[in-house]
Amino acid sequence: MLRKTYIFLFLLLASFGFAQQPVQTHVDSTKIKIGSQFNLTLKVKGTKETRIAFPEVKNIGQLEVLESYPIDTVKKDAAYEFIKKYGLTQFDSGRYVIPRIPVLIGNKQFLSDSAVVEVNPVVVDTLKQKMYDIKPVMAPKEASSNFWWYLLAFVLLCALGYLGYWWYKKYKNRSVEEEIVYASPIEKATSLLQGLEKKSLLEQGDVKSYYSEMTDITRTYIEETVHIPAMESTTDELLEAMKKAAMKKKMGIRQETMETFEKILKNADLVKFAKSKPMDFEIAEDRKNIENIILTIDKSLPKQEEDEGSLEYARLQEEQRRKKMQKRKQLVGFAVIFTVFFTLGTYFFDKYNLFGESTKEMYEKDWITSEYGNPGIIISTPDVLKRKDAAKEAGKEVMAQVKEMQLFEYGGYFDDYYMMIATMKYKQETKIELDKALEGGLQAMEAKGAQDIIIKTEDFNTPEGLSGRKAYGTLNMLDKISKRSVKVYYEYVIFSQEGGLQQVLLFYPEGDEYGSKITTRILESLELRKAAP
Repeated sequence: MLRKTYIFLFLLLASFGFAQQPVQTHVDSTKIKIGSQFNLTLKVKGTKETRIAFPEVKNIGQLEVLESYPIDTVKKDAAYEFIKKYGLTQFDSGRYVIPRIPVLIGNKQFLSDSAVVEVNPVVVDTLKQKMYDIKPVMAPKEASSNFWWYLLAFVLLCALGYLGYWWYKKYKNRSVEEEIVYASPIEKATSLLQGLEKKSLLEQGDVKSYYSEMTDITRTYIEETVHIPAMESTTDELLEAMKKAAMKKKMGIRQETMETFEKILKNADLVKFAKSKPMDFEIAEDRKNIENIILTIDKSLPKQEEDEGSLEYARLQEEQRRKKMQKRKQLVGFAVIFTVFFTLGTYFFDKYNLFGESTKEMYEKDWITSEYGNPGIIISTPDVLKRKDAAKEAGKEVMAQVKEMQLFEYGGYFDDYYMMIATMKYKQETKIELDKALEGGLQAMEAKGAQDIIIKTEDFNTPEGLSGRKAYGTLNMLDKISKRSVKVYYEYVIFSQEGGLQQVLLFYPEGDEYGSKITTRILESLELRKAAP
């Protein structure tokens, strides 16, 4: 009975230990064909402050790592789940064991579970399977998702084009109808006075607008026929100019007519500037008298001058109408083109995140703690940094001296925020002077377009007691597109361990409050792995 109790307790503890396995292991297929890819997934639970480090290797046991996917972070209530996926394969048939993989959680190392995968050969019966010639090289087909996006963009472009054309046709027809070409100034004046009555301004109580339009119609007529600056003249100046023109042209306008005209103009001035409100019968009398005055001026004009004026007026009206139509066509075309390019531009900028995140959005999101490079840099950031090709960035001369170099980035030099982490190990034992290393890093920034660099330096110590150097200050970056200089603030931290170098570079626009907060938070979270001897 006692023995059974021990066995039961052993199984209970074993099952408890299994349930509490920190690293969950999953293989999506235990049987594959030669060269086929299968995925190994490791999952670790923790909080957003938990430091997780998965190994970056080229082989796991006898299996080749085709792709090491970025770490996915999934939030579940108050906890976080960190997911690392490896794409594996093997090109020889057989039975292969996936060994237990070390994963660093906080300051402790835990092992994943092992698994077994069978790699089966592809059997080809050449008696049943027909043989074919090798096909020529063909361009890969675009992904279906891209096809649908392109189709949507094309449909949207066609719809906007049709909408612009429909709007243009409708606007054009309406403009032609509204753009009336009058045969003579008197026809224009009488037509506009009739149109004034149709606006029902008096019924709405808008006496000021009524008198303003009525006198403007009269002034315009006088300016076009008598050829005096009626629109820009005061009442007294207009009356004086009319008297002189009537005498010069021998128009024969009676003094009584001029006195009536003066009375109407002064009534209009009182309405517009003194907020006077004439009686209804006075308004009706002024309206009738103004039309009689226009007709009187028209009859008193010399016949030859009247004919020449009418022809010139008609010519100017037609030229003005033609220019207006041409201008409207240009405006409509511009509106259509602008709408199309604005819509497509907004779509692609949003789709590919070309605008990037603001520093405020970065600061307020859930941060991730990860380890980068070797010797490792443990750091908290708003987003996971992307691995870059160190050989392309550093060049052949640098790569010839280093045994291993890893480079990670977030953003670009002209984004709202830029982060760079780089680690390297030298082939030979090298004594590194941190101030000279800082100077070399700043020279590299100059090669990228940095100008007017202001440098301040000081010591920088990590919680583990490792000492480094920090350069900080401002610099100007030349935007190659706009050709403008953008002033940014930078902090550049560098550490040297035996055979290794670790660097952190941070950029943000000068005066950016959230950029400063992000930088402070990143540097406060920075920890270093000690280089292996």
